[in-house]
Amino acid sequence: MAILDDRPSTPHYPCMGRLPFDPNRIETPPKPRGLDPDQPLSVGKVASLIHEAILDISPQPIRVVGEISNFSSRAHWFFSLKDEHAMVRCVCFASVARRLKVSLDDGMQVVVTGRLDFYDAQGHVQIYVDRIERIGVGALEQQFRQLCDQLRGRGYFEPDRKRPLPQVPQGIAVVTSRNAAALQDVIDTARRRWPGCRLLHYDVRVQGKHAAPEIATAITAICKHAEELQIDAVIVTRGGGSIEDLWAFNEQIVADAIYRAQIPIVAAIGHETDTTIAELVADARYATPTQATMAVVPEAAALFMQVHQYAQRLTAMIKRQIEAGWHRLDATGRHGLFRRPRGLAESTRAQLAILAERLDRTVHDRMRADNQRLSESHHRLVALGPGSRLARAQGQMEQHGRYLARAMRRRVQLTESALDGLRRQLEAIGPQSVLGRGFTYTLGHDGKVIRSIRQIAGGDRVTTVLADGRFASTVRGRPTANPTRKVKASNPADPGPVIDSDQFHLFDNLDNQQ
Repeated sequence: MAILDDRPSTPHYPCMGRLPFDPNRIETPPKPRGLDPDQPLSVGKVASLIHEAILDISPQPIRVVGEISNFSSRAHWFFSLKDEHAMVRCVCFASVARRLKVSLDDGMQVVVTGRLDFYDAQGHVQIYVDRIERIGVGALEQQFRQLCDQLRGRGYFEPDRKRPLPQVPQGIAVVTSRNAAALQDVIDTARRRWPGCRLLHYDVRVQGKHAAPEIATAITAICKHAEELQIDAVIVTRGGGSIEDLWAFNEQIVADAIYRAQIPIVAAIGHETDTTIAELVADARYATPTQATMAVVPEAAALFMQVHQYAQRLTAMIKRQIEAGWHRLDATGRHGLFRRPRGLAESTRAQLAILAERLDRTVHDRMRADNQRLSESHHRLVALGPGSRLARAQGQMEQHGRYLARAMRRRVQLTESALDGLRRQLEAIGPQSVLGRGFTYTLGHDGKVIRSIRQIAGGDRVTTVLADGRFASTVRGRPTANPTRKVKASNPADPGPVIDSDQFHLFDNLDNQQ
């Protein structure tokens, strides 16, 4: 029931609730005068009375808050406003709709402003809307969105899990009400397209609080016995209606049954603009029952045409195979094996003789080559034997001995020549040659060569060596140093050592007197 309110300011509208009822604000309309209770009234008269009563008790304009349902957008907007208690029809003409800056949809919470009136032609009390203010999403719409988000998170809407429809189904189950026009659409379409397809109808309620459990039970039962019933697909359908009428197909129990189904589920629920959770979970969704049936049931004429095309292709293929076989058979008949079998045998015999001669020649050549390789191997083996290696070693030793003897003689000759040259050099630069030129050297009493006057003193016994002998002498006095050398100062009265020549002794053999 619509709520009447003539307050000028914008009130607070609780979602899905009524405004408080104030009986003092409603004036009791005056009782129509001049009406006879026993006199029947015409329909037009009753409509006029209702119209006058509404104008008398309803403020103009009127503001009503509610949830949009059954929204239809053609040239004009037609929809209903509802809450948990009642529903009222609304119409917004195209001229007004073009001025409004809002877009409407079912489940939307709005406040409409307009005038309440009675539509005589259809007997409806409705609001002629002049302005629409959006408030939010209605309770059912919010519940619908929450369930969609929940099922989407579980993967119910994933395209990968959706099953393909059968090409030529043997049987199709239809889940809908027996009184639904959708059932007759499915039957008529299936009979027209493919009379051989069996239809199984499962009668369920399609709206109300008991509808969702019945629909889920029907889907589960059909899938459980699908093999024995020869059911290949299920069509879940019903006609259009408000979101409340279609709410059974938005229940989670129905979504779970479709999700767990083992055969394809096709959904065609409501009008083309309606969307239910059952359609989102189903394997395929179509706008109308007729479209759903056309998608599942193949057309007989198209199948016959396809079979005819397959038959033509198969016939052509068989003809080509037969022609190819005849060609192969003809080619085989023209083969020399069948035309001249004796000549083929003679040719084969000649080829066999040639091959035998070639084989004999090949065997002899192979044996000769093998014997040659065997002889070469024997020679290599003998050459590598111990006796041959010992003889070669002895020959090498004798040859090396001759080389060594020649080398030793040559080495001795070279050594003798070198020694002779060294001897001559030694004789040329030796001390004996120097002494032969008139030089001498003197040895002290200890047999060492005297190189300085400071090595002798008076009374020392010295030996002078000449080229042909030596003689001994005694030093008298102190020896005098060479004036060209720096020596220590001495006593002038001491002339130095003097050799006493009377004491000389000549030694003919120096080596023996050493």
